[in-house]
Amino acid sequence: MTTEVFIALGSNLGDRAGQLRKAIESLAAVVALVIRSPVYETAPQYVTDQPAFLNMVLSGETELEVLPLLEKMQHIEKALGRVSGQRFGPRAIDLDILFFGDSVVDTPLLEVPHPRLGERRFVLQPLNDIAPAKCHPITGMSVAEMLAALPPDDDIRLFPGKSQN
Repeated sequence: MTTEVFIALGSNLGDRAGQLRKAIESLAAVVALVIRSPVYETAPQYVTDQPAFLNMVLSGETELEVLPLLEKMQHIEKALGRVSGQRFGPRAIDLDILFFGDSVVDTPLLEVPHPRLGERRFVLQPLNDIAPAKCHPITGMSVAEMLAALPPDDDIRLFPGKSQN
């Protein structure tokens, strides 16, 4: 049995676009990729004294359960140079499970849907590009509705580099 999964990718250290490409290649071993969003360049949130991020979202299908998928994603992050550091601080790569089917997961290791999804334009904008009608299993709001509820933000723009699609 396969499960539809939406994964956010972000990078703000080193070759940001290259890190996204490598993460996508690595994820392909555990997720059958269906669609990729455009890449956006975004200002950092929470900890603002750091370089701008490149962010995107992909959807796919996986045969893994959610916690083994998380474990594989953490292994990919580590292999691509992610090190533990300041929360919300700079990172070579960040991979987050946004949705795992319509599941609601609340464990010490993982919360799905992602608990800060509704406040993050840098996630909602690329997610809206590929799945505007996807509904949050707790709030019932669609991705498009969550995005529309956020205040305008000029610190997000399509990345002019080579597309990931």
